[in-house]
Amino acid sequence: MGGVVAAGHPVTAEAGADVLRAGGNAVDAAIGAMLASFAAEPLLTGLGAGGFMLVVPPDREPVLLDFFVEAPGREGDPAARAPLVPVDVSFGDVVQVFHIGASAAGTYGTPSGICTASQRFGTVPLEALAAPAAALARAGVEITPEQAYVYEILAPIEAATPESRALFMPEGRLLQAGDRFCNPDLGDALERLAADGDAPFYTGDVAEKVTTWVAARGGMLGPADLAAYTTCDREPIRVDYHGRDVLLNPPPSAGGILIAYALAVLARTPGAPSTEELVEVMGLAQAERTPAFLAGLADPGFQQSFLARRLGSTTHISVLDEDGWGCSVTCTNGEGCGEVVPGTGIHLNNMMGEQDLSPLGWFRHPPGRRLPSMMAPTIVLADGRPELVVGSAGSNRIRSAILQVIVNVLDRGMDAVAAVEAPRIHFEDGVVYAEPGVDLGPLIAQRQAVERFRTRNLFFGGAQAVLREPGTGLLSGAADPRRGGSAVIVREQA
Repeated sequence: MGGVVAAGHPVTAEAGADVLRAGGNAVDAAIGAMLASFAAEPLLTGLGAGGFMLVVPPDREPVLLDFFVEAPGREGDPAARAPLVPVDVSFGDVVQVFHIGASAAGTYGTPSGICTASQRFGTVPLEALAAPAAALARAGVEITPEQAYVYEILAPIEAATPESRALFMPEGRLLQAGDRFCNPDLGDALERLAADGDAPFYTGDVAEKVTTWVAARGGMLGPADLAAYTTCDREPIRVDYHGRDVLLNPPPSAGGILIAYALAVLARTPGAPSTEELVEVMGLAQAERTPAFLAGLADPGFQQSFLARRLGSTTHISVLDEDGWGCSVTCTNGEGCGEVVPGTGIHLNNMMGEQDLSPLGWFRHPPGRRLPSMMAPTIVLADGRPELVVGSAGSNRIRSAILQVIVNVLDRGMDAVAAVEAPRIHFEDGVVYAEPGVDLGPLIAQRQAVERFRTRNLFFGGAQAVLREPGTGLLSGAADPRRGGSAVIVREQA
């Protein structure tokens, strides 16, 4: 089958393209790419992570599969919880504080999400999709310069425990470009997932190893949390933007509804928004992240009431195929909490230690609550058919990255590559962060606080986009150079 895959690593993208070449659809390709990303992008995703997959089939209604991380603690004693451990992560021009340790680990979702997506939409057996990824994990994947930068900035997490040092610093030093990252335990775990499904990871021996390990270190992830986990179906948000339908991740995730709000505000004015207008709408969206907003995300009907009152009515993979399927999937391990569970291939997430997900304070989410992620896999429809598939990594910068890619394609007429590579801005806490190439004159004249980056930077996200050209139907793709990604086009064979 012909199609196009864009992902955050060349190995990830090529794995998805191989699935298309073998006749799989866009969902098969996305799953194959996801599994490969666990070996190629191990600090940012994995079996201990969570995510979202937006699927647009050619003959059925779109659906959002929610397999994001849940707050744990159904059986734990909060008084016995170990403290979070703060670590500084430097992006060169900005330093961000993350928190790790066993207490940072939430209930993971990727094993459940992979099996659910494969059973519901897949045409290729999961064993065939997992085998190449397992081989990559055992043989190792060469570290690219962009991945080496990720290893460098996340060094405090890699060095946090003996187990993480053994995995990520096997020779007692940071892995560098040209080195190979190997994880044989991950290879075994991927084959186990394909053969036995997700049960071992939630109610079986793998779950027992994980929860025993976490409990011994003061974490709250317990057997009841894993046993209760399931992937949820959600109806995507649908917002009209300049003649297109944009499908986004709905609540209880936070990112999609804030992007929808920003797009709906911008849609009131024809034409491409200026930098000042983008900053203004980013500020409006940021201001909505109030305690009431965060508390309301889990309530049924919140999406409709939120938008009606205001409008009157961390790796990503994007795939399009020639049969009309579109698939947008974002997964994240955060940065990982430093706890690598021996014999499982799992580096647990640190979602409970992500300040972006807990802006009102630590451990406020009740056990079983999905965390309010900014992750927002997105698909733009033209006449009901997927035209643009896009998503991004990048914490709070996810929503600004996706917003700007959509504006660049739909309003500024850019192709996928230009739209992804264009310089970006991000507005947060009264400051405009900007890459080189953005005209900041009007903002400076308004006495707006500005933080200039010297070069294009991973801080601004890692957007991956694939595009079906209007009129011609030709497929193209772009992977974010900030992440060292890759896009692969597969031509349908006659």
